Amino acid sequence: MIGKRSDKKTAVSPCPAGDDKCTNLPEVQRLQEEVKRLAALVRTDELTGLYSFRYFYQALSLEMERTRRSGQPTCLIMLDLDHFKAVNDAYGHEVGNIVLSHISNLISQSVRRLDIPCRYGGEEFTIILPDTTLEQGIRFANRLRLIIENSPVKTRDALLGIEASFGVDVFIKGEELLEKEFLEKVDSFLYLAKQEGRNKVCHGSIDD
Repeated sequence: MIGKRSDKKTAVSPCPAGDDKCTNLPEVQRLQEEVKRLAALVRTDELTGLYSFRYFYQALSLEMERTRRSGQPTCLIMLDLDHFKAVNDAYGHEVGNIVLSHISNLISQSVRRLDIPCRYGGEEFTIILPDTTLEQGIRFANRLRLIIENSPVKTRDALLGIEASFGVDVFIKGEELLEKEFLEKVDSFLYLAKQEGRNKVCHGSIDD
C-alpha cells in the first residue's frame, strides 16, 4: 500500500555467500581477521610501530601524485642515527633495539596526524610531510634533531646520548622527478650532513 512503511528490519547475513546457515562462518571470520592482521604487518614495522619500508614507497608515490594534481608541496625527510653501530658493538643488539624504539616514539610524538613516519631500514627513518614547504620541513627537522639530542636513552646499564643527521627536500608541482630520484636527492643531503660532522640538517636550496 502506498504510504505504508514496514518497521520490520531485514536481517543481514554475516556469511559472504549470503547463506543464513553458513556452517563455515567461524572459519570465514577467522580468515578475515587474519587477512586484516597480515595487511597491518605489511604496512607496519614490527619493532618500531612506524610504517614499513614497503608502505613508504606506496605513500610517497601517492603524495607526489597529489602534488602534481593539487600543487601542494610534499616534503621528505631522511634521518640516520649517528654512530649507531658503536652502540650495537658496545651494548649489543637488544640495547640497539631499545634505542630504535625510543627514537621511533620521539618521531611519533613529533609528527602531525597527516604525516607518514617510516622505518626505512636499520637505523634510518623517513618522514613524508604532505602539504609542507621546504622551510617548514627544515624547521621540523631541526626541532626533531634537538628533541633526539636532548632525550638520552635509559638502559639497565647506561644513559645513552643519541644524535641524528638529516636530509630534507621538497617536491613541487612541475618538477620532472620520479619517486626514486626524489629519494636519492634527499639521501644526498643526508650524506652531506654525515660528511659535515653529523648531528645536523642539510637540505635543498630555498627559493626567495
